[in-house]
Amino acid sequence: MDNISNRVTISNAADISVIVGYFLVVLSVGVWSMFRTNRGTVGGYFLAGRSMSWWPVGASLFASNIGSGHFVGLAGTGAASGIAVGGFEWNALFTVLLLGWLFVPVYLTAGVITMPQYLKKRFGGTRISLYLSVVSLFLYIFTKISVDMFSGAVFIQQALGWNIYLSVIALLIITAVYTVTGGLAALMYTDTVQTFVIIAGAFALAGFSFAEIGGYGALLAKYSSAVPHNYTSLDPQRYNISSQCYTPRQDAFSLLRDPTTGDLPWPGVLFGISVSGIWYWCSDQVIVQRCLAARSLTHVKAGCILCGYLKLLPMFLMVFPGMISRILFPDEVGCVVPEDCKRICETEVGCSNIAYPKLVVTIMPSGSFLGADRWSGDGSVPNVTGVLVWHRQLHLPLSVPFPAVWDSLPALCHHPILLYISATCKYSSRLYECSDCRVHETNRTQ
Repeated sequence: MDNISNRVTISNAADISVIVGYFLVVLSVGVWSMFRTNRGTVGGYFLAGRSMSWWPVGASLFASNIGSGHFVGLAGTGAASGIAVGGFEWNALFTVLLLGWLFVPVYLTAGVITMPQYLKKRFGGTRISLYLSVVSLFLYIFTKISVDMFSGAVFIQQALGWNIYLSVIALLIITAVYTVTGGLAALMYTDTVQTFVIIAGAFALAGFSFAEIGGYGALLAKYSSAVPHNYTSLDPQRYNISSQCYTPRQDAFSLLRDPTTGDLPWPGVLFGISVSGIWYWCSDQVIVQRCLAARSLTHVKAGCILCGYLKLLPMFLMVFPGMISRILFPDEVGCVVPEDCKRICETEVGCSNIAYPKLVVTIMPSGSFLGADRWSGDGSVPNVTGVLVWHRQLHLPLSVPFPAVWDSLPALCHHPILLYISATCKYSSRLYECSDCRVHETNRTQ
C-alpha cells in the first residue's frame, strides 16, 4: 500500500470517458422520461401520472435516500468510529414497511399529493399546511441538500481536483436540467438507473478493498492499529491532541454500544432512531411522493419491500470500506493534526470525509471510477417545492380502516413540534456522519 500516492486525481482517458458517458446517460434518461407522462397537470408533474410499477418505486426510494452524503458520511463515520452507524440503515428495513402497510393507505384514501395538503384536509385551514411547507423547505435546503452537495463536491474534488465551490455549482446545474423540466417521472427513472450504478459500483469497490487488505479477518486485525504517524500538536499553546482523537475505538465492531460511554448508545439505536425514522420514511415529502406515484397499493408494498432489502447493503458496501480506507491511508483518512488535515483535505477538523473517495480514486481500476459513486444530483428541491403546490379539492369525509387508530397516528407524525424534534435528530445524525471533530482546545487557567 506504500506505492499508493498521497494525492490521486482522475486524469486518464478511460475514467474521463466513463464520467462523461455516465452524465450523458442520466441526462438522456431524464429527457426520455419527460415525454412518457403528461406534465401539464399537477398529478402528472408531481406524481408521474400515478403510473409507476413496483421496481422503479423501490429503486427510487433507495436512491432518494442513498446519495453521496451516505457514501461520504457512512464511510467517514465507519473510518472514525466503526460499524455502529450502520444501525441507521438497518433500522429503515422495518420503518419502510410501516410506510407501505400503514401510512400510504391513509394518504391514498385522503386523495392527497403532498403532506401539507394532508394536514389541510385533516385539520382545515391553511396556516398549518403553509407552516409545514416552509419548515420542509428550510430543513431540506439547510440540512439534506447542502450535505449532499458538499459530499458530491468532495468526490469531484478528490477525483478531478476541482475547486469545491465550482463542483457544487456544476452539480446543481446538471441536476436542475432534468429535475425541473421532467418532474417526478424524470427523477424516478434516473433514480432507477443510479440504483444499479450504486449497487454495481459499490460491490466492485468493496471487493477490491477487501482484496487489498486480505479479507474480513485482516480488517478485524488491522483496524485497531490504524493510527496516523503524526499526532503531536504543532501549537501546544492553542490546542492539544488526546489519544482518543486518533486511536480507533475498542468497541468499533459493536453495533449496540454501552448506554453511558458509547458514542451511539444502544437505547438510542433501538428506540431513538426509530422515532426519527418514522418521521423520515413515513411522512417526508420526498419519500412519500415516490409511493404516491405507484399505480396501485400492491406496487407500493412491493416497492417498500425492495427498498428494505436494499437498505441491508450500506453496512457492507460503505461502512466496511470506510474502515478499510483508514487502514490503507492512516495518515490521510486518520489525520488529527489540524495543519496536516488542512493540507490533505482543506479541513482542519479531520479528513475522515475522504475515506470513500480516496478508495475510489486509488483502488478502482481505470475506467471504473464512476461506478462506485452516485453523483450528488439531488432531486429534493423540486420534490419539496411541490409541497407548496396542491389542488383545490372538495373536503370530502375520509373513509379509513380502523379509524380509532388512524385518527391520531398520521397527524401525530406531522405535529409541528414532533416534526422539528425528529427532523433535528435525523439531520444531526447526518451531519455527524459527515464530520470528525478531533481537535481539543487546551483549557487555560487565569
